[in-house]
Order: sequence, then structure tokens, then C-alpha cells
Amino acid sequence: MPLKSIIKEPATQPDACVIWLHGLGASGHDFEPIVPELGLPKDSAIRFIFPHAPQLAVTVNGGHRMPAWYDIMAMNIDREVDERQLRISAHAIQTIIEQQIAQGIDSRRIILAGFSQGGAVAYEAALSFDKPLAGLVAMSTYLATADSLERQAANAKLPILVLHGSRDAVVPETLGTRACEQLRCWGYAPNFHSYNMEHSVCAPEIVEISRFFSQCLALKP
Repeated sequence: MPLKSIIKEPATQPDACVIWLHGLGASGHDFEPIVPELGLPKDSAIRFIFPHAPQLAVTVNGGHRMPAWYDIMAMNIDREVDERQLRISAHAIQTIIEQQIAQGIDSRRIILAGFSQGGAVAYEAALSFDKPLAGLVAMSTYLATADSLERQAANAKLPILVLHGSRDAVVPETLGTRACEQLRCWGYAPNFHSYNMEHSVCAPEIVEISRFFSQCLALKP
């Protein structure tokens, strides 16, 4: 089933796209307010897409159904997750990417961003996509499919920004640094930033994301 999404269109015909995935129990509305805070140039022709995760039963939350990209069976440091569901979500995000390409946006001007669960899906969707993307932002997240991810050569040089809170008790910063180590083993060059925050987003982080978007899309100030 196609994902429902919030779409924020630019004032002019879009020539770039950011697809931003929320975390467990949230919705596409979660990161929608950040767009104006990015302070991107007013003539930036970027379409922002904020998909809503499907309703799934989540084991660690007593089996209650909630917006989730995949089930989490155990909250140990290695995380026991339903990789099949994660890949279904990643495929749904890749379908959105393909739709943007069909609408005339070059894949090399499409960025994926994700927070927590959404970040794990963004890792899978971006690194396994068969056309080159502009960049990947992984926020307070982990590389859930490190042992099984089928990477595509098209994104072997993908710019990756990894952001994490040093006081994150939900997704420990160790998981963020571990993801970076794995990425480097694969030949990527992730740019890692740590912030004095919990499982959340802070103003300096938004500044860094804005800088990354500008670099990846060659935006003029």
C-alpha cells in the first residue's frame, strides 16, 4: 500500500526533493515545522515530503499498534527488529523516490533524512537504491541491517551526515558511532556530529542539516 505523505511544495517548479522519515509513534507532521527553521535560500526549489509510517503492532510496546516503520522485538543494545518489515518500508520510500524521478527530479538531487526508526529505514533505502542520490541524513539512529544490507554501487560515494545526542537513552550514541564505523569499513566517509541532548533535535543540529542540504544540492546563499 502506498504511503500517505505531507508534501510541502516550493514557490517555483521543484528541482530537488528531501524525503524525511519520522520516528516510532510519530507522524509526518513531526518534522514539518523544521523546514522554515532550516533557513535555506528563498529561491530554493526543494519539495519536502514527510511520509506517514503504517500502523504496526510493536512488541516492545506491549504489541500495541502505532505508527511504525517496523516491529522492534527487543530493546537490547543490538536491537532485535523485523528486517522484513523494515525492507518493506524501505521499498515504499524507494517508490516515492522513483515517483519524484518520474516527475522530472534528477535522482542526484534527492536527499533522504530519517530520525530514529526512520533513520534505520533511510539507511536501508538509500544504500540499496540503484540510482545515485544527493545525500543521506541519519539522526539519532542505528544501522539495523548492517549484516544484510545489499549495497548498490550507484551510491558507493553517497554523502552521509550522522547526528546523535550524547545523552540519548533511547538510541545510545554508541549505536550512532557503530554505524559510522561500519560505513567507513564499507568505504563511505560519514560526517559525524554529537550534541549535548537526549533523543531529540536541537538548534545547532538544524544548522548542520541546513549546511549539508546546501552542499549536497549546491544551493546559492
